[in-house]
Amino acid sequence: MRTGWRRFVTWLPALIVLPGLVAVVLHYSSLEKFAQLARNAQPEWLLPALGAQVGTYVFAALSWRQVLHRAGERRPFRTLFRLSVAKLYTDQAIPTGGVSGSILVMKALNRRGLSNGVGMAALLVSMVAHYAADVVAALGALSLLWLHHDADVVALALVSVFVVVEVAIPVAVLWGRSRVSNGGLPAWIDRLPLTRDVIAAVAEAPDDLLRDPRLIVETFGCQLAIILLDSLTLWLVCRAIGTPTDFWIAFCGYTIGDVVAMVAPSPLGLGTFEAGTTGTLALLGLPVEAALSATILLRGLTFWLPMLPGLWIARHEVSRL
Repeated sequence: MRTGWRRFVTWLPALIVLPGLVAVVLHYSSLEKFAQLARNAQPEWLLPALGAQVGTYVFAALSWRQVLHRAGERRPFRTLFRLSVAKLYTDQAIPTGGVSGSILVMKALNRRGLSNGVGMAALLVSMVAHYAADVVAALGALSLLWLHHDADVVALALVSVFVVVEVAIPVAVLWGRSRVSNGGLPAWIDRLPLTRDVIAAVAEAPDDLLRDPRLIVETFGCQLAIILLDSLTLWLVCRAIGTPTDFWIAFCGYTIGDVVAMVAPSPLGLGTFEAGTTGTLALLGLPVEAALSATILLRGLTFWLPMLPGLWIARHEVSRL
């Protein structure tokens, strides 16, 4: 293992655990509010919301499995499902645009006998599809807001910055990959921690997998399904608290919240996502208290409930690297 990887893995357990502890301490009142809302919510709507969240992990695992199957590498679906839970938590605990969770999953797949190239291809294809789905969702939400005369300069600016960031990350990774293949990286990249190791691993990904249109479409469909399931979860929790709304409003609320969390990152995304989602729901007609309650309940289902299993799986995987 290279020095960069060794140093990263040494610090990874602390990087995974500490944000979770900080979140619990600083947002204990939010956690209490989530528990109270969950107790009072209508179970006929809350249980399907839980099912929708399980579906997000299923589709995340499916996006990796598509690549592995295309490469002739088959791994148990339960393993990929477990890693999808760990990746979600790690990505939120260490906000690096999905890189931290991707590193964890890649090393976990390596330990299970998968080559660096195929493992990185699975993550790279999923990453590109994920960012593409995010961009499509953001532009779709902005279009819906514009059609209903609720788009303003702030929404346009947020989505524009979001699109630039979402496009820049995969483009930078693919650019680095091409530079490694064509004669090396600029000297300044060598001074960035882990960057050379990550790009070198990306360079090992087989070209035929990265350029397979059918594979890219399939993984894009999986990533878009995750966004729609998260939006469905918000739609269901609105009904669970007795404030039904249209699905397009829930979709805009979730998507704009995600945009705000990316443009103005905070530890674990706490605070910025809630502000973006609550503000959008209120703008689109929900009472502010109901919008905040629905957002807290959504955040509980998407973050607080998966925190313990995600933390446990991540720590377990790191301890065996």
